[in-house]
Amino acid sequence: MMRGALVATLLALTPGAVWAQTMDPVAPPPPVAEPGRTGVLTLDAVLRSSATHAPAILEAMAKERAADGKALSARGAFDLLFEGDASSRLLGYYDGSYVEGQVTRPLQTNGGALYGAYRVSRGDFPEYYGDRFTNRLGEVKVGAVFSLMRDRWIDARRTGVGLADRDIDLARLDREMVAIGVQRRAIAAYQDWVAAGQRVAVYRDLLTLASERQQSIERQIQLGARPDILGTENRQNIVRRQSLLVRSQQQLEAAANALSFFLRDANGEPMVPLAEQLPREFPAFELPPLTRDLGRRVERPDLDAILVRLDQNEQRRRLAENDMRPRLDLKGELSKDVGPVGLGGDTKTPTEAIVGVKFSLPLERRAARGRIAEAQAEADALRRRRQLIEDQILVEVNGLAIQVQAAEKLAGLAADEAALATRMAEAERRRFTLGVSDFILVNLREEAAADAQLRRLDAQYARSAARAELVAATVDRDQLGL
Repeated sequence: MMRGALVATLLALTPGAVWAQTMDPVAPPPPVAEPGRTGVLTLDAVLRSSATHAPAILEAMAKERAADGKALSARGAFDLLFEGDASSRLLGYYDGSYVEGQVTRPLQTNGGALYGAYRVSRGDFPEYYGDRFTNRLGEVKVGAVFSLMRDRWIDARRTGVGLADRDIDLARLDREMVAIGVQRRAIAAYQDWVAAGQRVAVYRDLLTLASERQQSIERQIQLGARPDILGTENRQNIVRRQSLLVRSQQQLEAAANALSFFLRDANGEPMVPLAEQLPREFPAFELPPLTRDLGRRVERPDLDAILVRLDQNEQRRRLAENDMRPRLDLKGELSKDVGPVGLGGDTKTPTEAIVGVKFSLPLERRAARGRIAEAQAEADALRRRRQLIEDQILVEVNGLAIQVQAAEKLAGLAADEAALATRMAEAERRRFTLGVSDFILVNLREEAAADAQLRRLDAQYARSAARAELVAATVDRDQLGL
């Protein structure tokens, strides 16, 4: 009796999962609430926490912000530019002073620019600086430069902006890939934790049966209905089952520790879930129809990234082709001196209009031809890479669909086996109570039932894991918590 009471006390003090009967819905208000320490811990809560606080996702988000900064910097090539120039002759025969300011606005649709300037001078200048003379109130000038051949449709500035914009897309797609990988691992960690908790429950039930039987056996021994060796044998069985329970509890603690990498508080610190927060079942996932062409209909960030890189490569190729063209720039300028006539005379007073062209032609153009050949080769490599990824996705998704279908069947068979093994164990215990069965047989029936329960658990875990892998492979953002 004393030993039976001691076993019961040890069992009561053993930490384990208290299975929750209901699952309280957790609303996802912005900002994301900190996962609670009471009630059932749902997969949705883990995924929201992971998506908000996972360091890998935060790092990818920072890289995306950096890409935004680079795009803003690239647009700086079209910023309004002010330039100033001033000089004064302090010694010598001439005493002229000169001040000029100019504002230039590069064109976003052409390689040219618009500009406006104002200059004013005082004093006398040498004849070779005659263009510095202005009327007393200075000279106002406006002008424009237009590219007619090279840089007309594309130039380095516009290409830089286009590449920077596509870098933002690449950073976003990289963040999505990182987030999918993180959420995939978070789901796996959550499933491992649930499975470990259910294994603890199976071994605890197995230990409870042996502990309760010990009390009955000791009463029968006192009454002379059972031999003393039967009590010793059952106590040996209790110790062995306690070892199994302790080992499973250690695995549960390890799984909870692994899950804390994804489950974090409001400050982003890891939070170890409690055994009392374990759910009764594995998370369920909704799947699309498992057809052979499912992999062809998947929209994956890694495939989109190839398209973005192809677009960037096309921009570089077009820029290289632009450098093959001759340069022909048209310039137009209008200027007017205002105010009283200065030392330069009245020749400065009339309005002046100037039109001119500038032409240049690269003769060998090897640098441009080399960049064109490089861009064409890179485009071919990217297309091959896209074909490779598409084929890999098709094989991966179809393979996961096969796993899901097989896991569904195995889970059903394992559930039937567990139900039958449980009925056999219950029947054998009743026979043992009535004295028509022996200890060895009832012990074998119980352990066979426990093994069947563990196989049912493993089959349910495999089914849930296969469905989760398919959800991640098909990028179901809603079920991934993204």
